[in-house]
Amino acid sequence: MTEEVALAFSVSRNHAFLLVETSCALVTRLPNTLAALEQGDIDLFKASKVSRLTREVSDEVAALVDGFLAGRLAGRDPRAIGKSVSYAVQKFDPDGYRDRAVKKRALRHISLEHEDETMSKVSGSLPSEIAGSIYASISRAAQTRRARDKARTLDQHRADIFAERLLAEDGHGKPRAHIHVYVDLLTLTGAREDPATLAGYGPIPGWLVREIAADPGSTWSRLITDPTTGQILEAGPGTYRPPASLARLIKARDRQCTHPGCHRPAEFSEVDHITNWARDGITDHHNCHAACKIHNLLKEEPGWTAEPTGNGGTIITTPTGRTYTATPEPLHDPRPEPEDDTPPF
Repeated sequence: MTEEVALAFSVSRNHAFLLVETSCALVTRLPNTLAALEQGDIDLFKASKVSRLTREVSDEVAALVDGFLAGRLAGRDPRAIGKSVSYAVQKFDPDGYRDRAVKKRALRHISLEHEDETMSKVSGSLPSEIAGSIYASISRAAQTRRARDKARTLDQHRADIFAERLLAEDGHGKPRAHIHVYVDLLTLTGAREDPATLAGYGPIPGWLVREIAADPGSTWSRLITDPTTGQILEAGPGTYRPPASLARLIKARDRQCTHPGCHRPAEFSEVDHITNWARDGITDHHNCHAACKIHNLLKEEPGWTAEPTGNGGTIITTPTGRTYTATPEPLHDPRPEPEDDTPPF
């Protein structure tokens, strides 16, 4: 079958294998995803995100994941869909996910790939929390250097620091960086196993969060959520009205740039007004959001507008008149209020 598909579509054997695998999964295990594809809500590439991330789970788990995704696929970019699939897989198959994670973490490695014009690429396959910490540490050091040395770009500073640290064989200790992990209290205590979020990566399982939290160097910050929506109401000590506390709230609530399709972590983004302050925009959690520098400036370009919808939500209008809605993802699934069984008196 694979060879025949490769000939029919003039693609490689590996590409044909992925087409066949995705098609079989959609027909036999993912009816809701198939329906979204048939309705034009997603394309085949987005559908392949669902099939690829569920290929190692049982039919029962695949059905639960597919049901979870019903109504959550339209209007989302491939990476956002991938994060939702990963969240659902961890939610419905925590033990299987952990077994697979243990095996993959045992395969950590680095590799060297030579390229053209005197350049080569060194890459590492590492546990996500370690890779994120490395990148955050190097980025902060690069920003500090960039403030003193404008002759090199920020990327050049990152690359130079990366090389310096790897070549410092007699170095002592290891640079530490503040990475952001967002976790439900019930998952942190082990009462539930809902996935948490590692900023810049996506969902991670509860057991990994508890390992990170148990590290003596970890720092905890309190986040208060609305149980009926999962949205964050307060972050850190005190109220959220002073600017510093407001910034903590927004970065914790948004967790990444809120522009559709952009996933730059909030700690590397800017907190700014949706309706510009100069246009009487209010400085509060409804009219402020996290946005990377590019998308923060985009709304000031001719023809672009952004309108707040509340709690960081935005309606973006492009120069061609198209509109797109962006809403921060809740920290956890909505939870119904417990029934009151107290007998009347």
